[in-house]
Amino acid sequence: MVWKWLGALLLFPVQMLYLVVKAAVCLVLPPRMRDLSRDSVLVTGGGRGIGRHLAREFARRGARKIILWGRTEKCLKETTEEIRMMGTECHYFICDVGNREEVYRQAKAVREKVGDITILVNNAAVVHGKSLMDSDDDALLKSQHINTLGQFWTTKAFLPRMLELQNGHIVCLNSVLALSAIPGAIDYCTSKASSFAFMESLTLGLLDCPGVNATTVLPFHTSTEMFQGMRIRFPSLFPPLKPETVARRTVEAVQMNQAFLLLPWTMHVLVILKSILPQAALEEIHKFSGSYTCMNTFKGRT
Repeated sequence: MVWKWLGALLLFPVQMLYLVVKAAVCLVLPPRMRDLSRDSVLVTGGGRGIGRHLAREFARRGARKIILWGRTEKCLKETTEEIRMMGTECHYFICDVGNREEVYRQAKAVREKVGDITILVNNAAVVHGKSLMDSDDDALLKSQHINTLGQFWTTKAFLPRMLELQNGHIVCLNSVLALSAIPGAIDYCTSKASSFAFMESLTLGLLDCPGVNATTVLPFHTSTEMFQGMRIRFPSLFPPLKPETVARRTVEAVQMNQAFLLLPWTMHVLVILKSILPQAALEEIHKFSGSYTCMNTFKGRT
């Protein structure tokens, strides 16, 4: 038994070195891309914003079917018609992912009308955009129900069948604010941090599940209606991401089976700095970059 543990201990650094080298090689030699031609993709919050661009990108890359969930029928209908004009089968269902019973009911309707879902994209999110003391209790609850608990319900609704088929992918559109919070968006930052922990746990839990994987995308501020009015102090140095860029990189990450994706790559520096710098230094970075006051002009989706 002692020799067995000693052997495992000696082998561990070798395994780590192998995985690091393998990852470096994959950066130079792109891995085999997933063929989407047999996939049915469901995008929550798919009527507008990043969700609409995700639907376009999956369709452009050959997905077999696109299913859109959202709360605003007008937006869902417009996006559905656009995807159909691209030559891809598309359906929409009105669904509030924060409502557990509605999620389960509509998931059943999707299976009966469209068939099995092989790629689930948890994109739906809301932001209240106020400090804790200025926030309405119901608005705070709404953020947690949609941004965090909604992923529990959608994943529980579709993951069992993916495991049976040994074919599936769970995708989470998260935010870099899950790793580095800012004032004025306490509801959003909290819910995204919870969502990130959910995906970390889920990703590890799927390691022994052949054919089923997960991808978490953490983008920097993206220029959509949801964060309308948010101001960065140095927009030329830290320009907001375009939603079509986030969508393209997300679909690529799914096709390459990439577990975690930070956008842009410079966000890795932020994670490293947060790990090594004292809190006082981090506070000065927030003040200097303008993230300390960036939500002061926030208006949100009208």
